[in-house]
Amino acid sequence: MYRIIKVLNNNAILALDQEKKREIILLGNGIGFGKHPGEEIKMIQSAKIYTLVTKKKQTSALKVVNGIKPVYLEATGRILEEAERVFEKVSHDSLLPLADHIALAAKRAEEKMQIPNPFTPDIKVLFEKEYKVALKGREIIREMTGAEISDDEVGFISLHIHSARSDEKVSETLDNTRLINEGIRMIEEYFQIDLEQDSLGYNRMMSHIYYMLVRTRKGEQVKADLNDFVQVKYPKEFAAAEKICAWIEQELKKEVRIEEIGFLAIHILRIVNRE
Repeated sequence: MYRIIKVLNNNAILALDQEKKREIILLGNGIGFGKHPGEEIKMIQSAKIYTLVTKKKQTSALKVVNGIKPVYLEATGRILEEAERVFEKVSHDSLLPLADHIALAAKRAEEKMQIPNPFTPDIKVLFEKEYKVALKGREIIREMTGAEISDDEVGFISLHIHSARSDEKVSETLDNTRLINEGIRMIEEYFQIDLEQDSLGYNRMMSHIYYMLVRTRKGEQVKADLNDFVQVKYPKEFAAAEKICAWIEQELKKEVRIEEIGFLAIHILRIVNRE
């Protein structure tokens, strides 16, 4: 049973789940029509339930929701439904953070004050499916609000979608993207080459560094050790990998397992075509 806290509009209700003692948002066509604060309702079959997570634990959901126009909550709900079609499981905790971002993105678009996202090309490669969902999201935002958001904003929305389907925070995913970008620049500088960004090897390298960062953040390790073999046979690639791993260790302030060096060196070998 739910108790209505506020009717946001005809399609959105802020309510209290009385059994679980938590605030939720219900989204669905016409579910708010004729409803009133304080009214108790059962679950509406056509409605989607979104649990609420605010940036600051002490901030009430009502205060945050009051700062977001309901149309952005509805648009975000549709975007998360698109994500569910692709990824099946998507956390509904992401509704408020993503709606808040979309509302600000729409405002920036209206005021022609875009925030540049230098990692948009990398996000397209690393999170290709999320980016495609975010592109559909841009169409939804345009259709529902009239706002025309930029490619860079699509990149940021992609990170929110990735966060909704993983245990990564948006800030962590963005930081991983930055580290990957800089790591690849270090490879180019070390070997004095320009890597082809559309190549399969480049994509594989980005993916490898991403998962290496994930393992490092979680303290996980790879199951094999190629270091002795790679260091003898491909000393230059090994040295480059060693340098990058040491830099990542400094950036993350976490130990990069020594076995990661050999695996990274093999990927460097492939991408610089020295095999």
